[in-house]
Amino acid sequence: MSGYKIINLSDMVESLGEDRVKSMLLDFSCPSNIDLETFIKQKAITFAAQGWAKTHLVYTDYKDELVLAGYFTLSPKTIMVRKNALSKSLQRKIQQFGTFNGDLKQYVLSAPLIAQLGKNYYNDYNRLITGSELLKFACDRVYSIQSELGGKFVYLECEDHPKLTEFYSTNGFVNFGKRKLDPDETGLKGEYLLQMLKYLKTNQFAKSKLDDRSDE
Repeated sequence: MSGYKIINLSDMVESLGEDRVKSMLLDFSCPSNIDLETFIKQKAITFAAQGWAKTHLVYTDYKDELVLAGYFTLSPKTIMVRKNALSKSLQRKIQQFGTFNGDLKQYVLSAPLIAQLGKNYYNDYNRLITGSELLKFACDRVYSIQSELGGKFVYLECEDHPKLTEFYSTNGFVNFGKRKLDPDETGLKGEYLLQMLKYLKTNQFAKSKLDDRSDE
């Protein structure tokens, strides 16, 4: 997956100024997910400044110009995972990085959340990167962080839609529960989100470090 440059939004704001960065992000478009578009345009900078979630912009060369192909947002979280929601092999792995609450029969685990993940449909830039590539960049970044701080798991939440669940399952995520939608989550379908977890294997990332990352 060469030819991509990942830029931390906070670093961009520090370098170019908030107003200029906001102007640059106005071209991001995702008609199928307005929440994704609204977040990058109106919330991402504030969330990063407050330390709630960090957004990473994925750029690539197109017609001799560096263009925004997509982005992902990571947030620190602690989650509860029911013991019977996991396979025996995952239970053994999660025991190394979480604690088990016998009363609740749940594991308590620190795992970064991939809070946002989306391609930019402006000017057909979405064709410049696949969803699997974008997701792998997010997982790579989590792995890099955890190699310094500890941990092996990453998770995300998605609507209970076959196309979405198949995509994430194909990319190594397993369903471990549901979360009821908050009152302010009005742009989503249904009454809950599926919670999906992935164990990050060391050998998956041995060859995935990018020399052109500008925020390392």
